[in-house]
Amino acid sequence: MSGPSPARIGGIGLIGVAVVAAVIGLVSLGTGGSDEGADATAAPPTESVAPATPATSNPNEVPLPSFAPTPAAAPTTTPAAVAPPVAAAVPDAGSVAPTMPLRIYNNSTISGLAATAAADFQRGGWTVSDTTNYPDGIIPTSTVYYRPGTAEQASAQRLADEFGLRVEPRFQGIQDASPGLIVIVTRDFKGA
Repeated sequence: MSGPSPARIGGIGLIGVAVVAAVIGLVSLGTGGSDEGADATAAPPTESVAPATPATSNPNEVPLPSFAPTPAAAPTTTPAAVAPPVAAAVPDAGSVAPTMPLRIYNNSTISGLAATAAADFQRGGWTVSDTTNYPDGIIPTSTVYYRPGTAEQASAQRLADEFGLRVEPRFQGIQDASPGLIVIVTRDFKGA
């Protein structure tokens, strides 16, 4: 093994970009989304400092400035909003892969390639239900096949990203096979 595949590195990079974008979005929600909102938020504390001095002379002025900074309660609700999007993004990404069983077919002259690929997929957390040969035609490159209109497509894309595979809807020869992803590996399969 020569290290992480370019697809895996790209996937990790995309996840990083998504996390940064989520943080920026949440920060902009908490600050009002613009510099004007930040100036407006900064103005009440400055005003609250000035009335705080006369507050000792008039008790009616004390609650008003002390409530002006209380719009910090909005950021208190914002962290609650921060947690769900970040927490929701991580489980969705992780829960996709292990739920789809894989059937691995060897479409090369390399003996045991399906078993080798199955071991790689299992190390990646995927469930493999079958390994065999695919003798019914020549597949040009290692490909993961899914049933269109099902949750299999998202899992197929994730598997392809992790292992550098092509993603395609099932073709006529495997359309009626039982549910789950079908991976046909060829001599170009690199593994994890």
